[in-house]
This record gives sequence, C-alpha cells and structure tokens, in this order.
Amino acid sequence: MNKKPVNKKTVKRAALATAAVLAFGAAAAYLYLDTTSGIRRTGKENCADVIPVGANTADGEAICATLDALIDAWARGDAEAYGRLFTEDGTYTTYVGSHYQGRADITEGHRALFKDFVKGTKLAASYLDLRFLGKDAAVLTGRGDDYTGGKPGLADLSKVQTYTLVRDTDGAWRIAAFHNTQRQNVMERFSFLYSPATAPKAEK
Repeated sequence: MNKKPVNKKTVKRAALATAAVLAFGAAAAYLYLDTTSGIRRTGKENCADVIPVGANTADGEAICATLDALIDAWARGDAEAYGRLFTEDGTYTTYVGSHYQGRADITEGHRALFKDFVKGTKLAASYLDLRFLGKDAAVLTGRGDDYTGGKPGLADLSKVQTYTLVRDTDGAWRIAAFHNTQRQNVMERFSFLYSPATAPKAEK
C-alpha cells in the first residue's frame, strides 16, 4: 500500500499555528498574572505613622528624620550627605546584588550612580513597619523606588527595603545595614495562585 506523501507546507503551517496559539496563551497568562498582582499592604506614606505604640517617640522621629535626610540627599545627588547617614562600617546591598561594605564604599558607589544611572532621579517611599530591638537598634521595612517625572503611587513601588538602624557613638541614628529587593510581581502572583498558603497574611 502506497503511503500518501507528507505535505511539507501543511506540516509547516500546522507547526506555525501551534506556535502562535502557544505564544498567545503564554502572553495572555502573563498579562493576567501581571494585571492581578497588585499588593494590598502598600504601607504608610508618613514614616511617623509606623512608630510603634509605647516606643520612645523621640527615637522614632529621629529614625524617620534619617530616612527623610536620605531621600533629600538622593534628590540632590549629594553622595557625601548620603554616605553620612550610614555607620562607618555600614553595609548596603542593592536589588541587583551589589554589596557595598563601609561608609566610604557606599559614598563612592553613590557618587558614581548619581553621575550616571540614577542622575536626576528622586526617591519615593512608603513605610510598613518599625520595630525596636532594644533601646539602641531598630529595623524599618518599607517599599520604595527611584523615579523621574510624576511621583509613583504607593501601590506602584517595585522594591521592598529593609533598614537596620543603630544609635551611633554620637547619639545620632544611622543605617548599619540596608537591603533592597526587587519585587517580582508576576512570579509572586503565580506562586500565590499555585500555593495559596505561601501568601503573607496581609496579601490573603
């Protein structure tokens, strides 16, 4: 029995049609995940609003003033002022994984950044939580982003940030460690759909 010859054009068209359907499905799935990946806990715009009840208000306000000064120094592109807000041995980890060790390293790294990658940008921030670890140390968590033009809304801030602050030898509150994490919204949304129990309480 003679086999009917394979029509190469038909096979090619079928393969292209299948690829198109798969690509469309993947794009639609990505779009769905992206558009439904909003956060519920956006944080407070005013740092003072996360000072815990019962905490030393003066210390809470001093910590918030440090963050205000950080935002101001960034907006001015002032690497010296920015670096002075960190302890002498402070550490700074960026969302791309760069790790700066010590105030001088942080200052010089930002001197270059302010002349290039983030030149002319400002910082937007929201605040999630402030916890005191004894009377001379605290951890502040929040969301943030650099921007130009219009200031982004709290729900649009793409990074989650952790500041560990200490009362320095001169009594000023400075940043001993900073860690910046880029939120992967699509991956996060997928993980919550696939395994709902992984979602933080605030996002359920």
